[in-house]
Amino acid sequence: MTDSIIFDLDGTLWDSTKEVAESFNKVLKEKYPQVTDEVNATILKSLFGKPLYEIAELLFKSVDKETSHKVIDDCCEYEIEYLAKHGATLYEGLEEVLKELSKKYKLYIVSNCQEGYIQCFFEVYPHLEQYFLDYEYPGRSGKLKADNIRMVVERNNLQNPVYIGDTQGDANAAKEAGVPFIWARYGFGDVEEYSEAIDSLYELIDRFMK
Repeated sequence: MTDSIIFDLDGTLWDSTKEVAESFNKVLKEKYPQVTDEVNATILKSLFGKPLYEIAELLFKSVDKETSHKVIDDCCEYEIEYLAKHGATLYEGLEEVLKELSKKYKLYIVSNCQEGYIQCFFEVYPHLEQYFLDYEYPGRSGKLKADNIRMVVERNNLQNPVYIGDTQGDANAAKEAGVPFIWARYGFGDVEEYSEAIDSLYELIDRFMK
């Protein structure tokens, strides 16, 4: 019987691609005129969920690998500041669903993000932090998603967790960590293999609370 739910962040709890694209383009315009690649929400949706420097190399193809890493580091630093001011789009019903699920399950976040990103999510939406008991991400652990899922499972002594995410990378990480995967089909990616799928957060109430 499921005792806990671990969530991805981007494409699962919120969609920040519009705001991230805006922040990236501001940095590129001011600091990196040599980067000629287009950055928009649609492109970011196809990349979110991958490790940060992999995103950099796929996104900034007009510069060499080393430069792309420097560019995305600077972009991500400003991104946190920008999101803290502007917020992003929460998926419909998020707080209602978290409030209900937290009555019966322990809730967590594992995201492939940089230092400060999950903290920014809670800074912008402080009323949501109360529902999550722990979180992990490579910007702090230095590890990728499968290892971070395992870390959350082990340090919280979870017996039967599930992982909810929206990309094939999420599915692969959950499988590697030995955790059943629920595909958030409303998110950014396509997934080939999953235990279950949902088309809205509200479906989690039907699945777990009835």
